[in-house]
Amino acid sequence: MFDANAFPITRKWPARQSDRLQLYSLPTPNGVKVSIMLEEIGLPYEAHRVEFARQEQLSSEFRSLNPNNKIPAILDPNGPLGEPLALFESGAILVYLAEKTGRLLSANAAERYTVIQWLMFQMGGIGPMFGQVGFFHHFAGREIEDKRPRDRYVAESRRLLGVLEGQLERHAWIAGEDYSIADIAIFPWVRNLIGLYDAGALVGIEAFPRVTRALERFLARPAVARGLDIPRAS
Repeated sequence: MFDANAFPITRKWPARQSDRLQLYSLPTPNGVKVSIMLEEIGLPYEAHRVEFARQEQLSSEFRSLNPNNKIPAILDPNGPLGEPLALFESGAILVYLAEKTGRLLSANAAERYTVIQWLMFQMGGIGPMFGQVGFFHHFAGREIEDKRPRDRYVAESRRLLGVLEGQLERHAWIAGEDYSIADIAIFPWVRNLIGLYDAGALVGIEAFPRVTRALERFLARPAVARGLDIPRAS
């Protein structure tokens, strides 16, 4: 039987329903990947909010689950072979949940690796580059007078948007005709780039109409609408 008390993270964020998957997160682009995925697949879970304002991600309890002190992280009491599984890194969690439920990641090997390559594209390119645009345009970095760092990341973000635009010219969704974990990984970052970061004009988002139309279809999904607000503020 799963003993939630055996995991230090549950001392700070007690499990009310210990038979359910436990999510430790915050509604950031990386965080909502997992809440959206959980809403899409309908797997019962319990969400715990990790407050950056209180630096809870640096607590010993959180670092016991993720030594890299980044959200999101999960604790699944019903992991492989019936053993509990603690997992961090949003991309790894998406793959795990897709395999666990047989959803949003094709069993066909070629299609499966196509989805995974676009997931890696987000993790290696979209996330870091869009995040740097956010830092230099919206957060503390905007105060830096030398705009060359900002412009470097803006140019790369524009190039990456062009890659997405070309892919969406040929396919309904990022990895093909079917909605997948690649879309769940990518579109929260596009949303943040033109929303919270207010960098749409900066990157010339009007030049990528297929990206913005696909973002609208993504945001119209009920599971996405719910997942974007999880974990909710208390």
